[in-house]
Amino acid sequence: MKVKTILVSQPEPKVENSPYSRLVEKQKIKVDFRPFIHVEGVEAKEVRQQKIDLNQYTAIILTSRNAVDHFFRIAEEMRFKVPDTMKYFCQSEAVAYYLQKYVVYRKRKIYVGKRTFQDLAPLIKKYKDEKFLLPSSDVLKPSVPEILNELKVDWKRAILYKTVISDLSDLRNVYYDILVFFSPSGIESLMKNFPDFEQNDTRIAVFGNTTVKAATQAGLRIDIEAPTPDTPSMTMALEKYIAKVNKK
Repeated sequence: MKVKTILVSQPEPKVENSPYSRLVEKQKIKVDFRPFIHVEGVEAKEVRQQKIDLNQYTAIILTSRNAVDHFFRIAEEMRFKVPDTMKYFCQSEAVAYYLQKYVVYRKRKIYVGKRTFQDLAPLIKKYKDEKFLLPSSDVLKPSVPEILNELKVDWKRAILYKTVISDLSDLRNVYYDILVFFSPSGIESLMKNFPDFEQNDTRIAVFGNTTVKAATQAGLRIDIEAPTPDTPSMTMALEKYIAKVNKK
């Protein structure tokens, strides 16, 4: 069956000429964006209940933009003035660049990994005498605490925000040829919003091993998968699939 419509379970990219806009132009299809999950901040009172005292930490480990936003939000709510001496360990360049929203970049001690948390580990190990705080959501990859424990550093996790399932009831009678997922939480949202969901001719596209596993466990048929050696991005995987089925 030909593909005319796609729903991506994420917010719309803010950049002009994103890979999705190029896909729309090239394949003459319709792509909509709708976050299946969203993030809600945890109140300062809840953070205190986790026995978090921001004064105790000399370094912050930042794995995402959400972690950056919610660390500085909580610092403000707790009237904690982040010292100029604070060290920041950012998982990727994108996270480090986003940090500029809150700090004067050239005046701070910022250490940047390449992409994965494993890439950041050698930098953290180099400064193992610091006291590290890891701002995170209520959902954390098991590999993160495992790596930090292996490094034998002094660290503590602070749950500063939560991943919440969005209300999708307005989509009940809306049909898309392809649904695109990037996380197990997205799959969970689909099944919670539509417990009677029947896949039928709907194609499911998934990104990453954990999403593949969640989709399979939910009894979904996976039609498009990324990353692969041929299609390292989701838009490339979609384009390859659409070019194949729409040609018929």
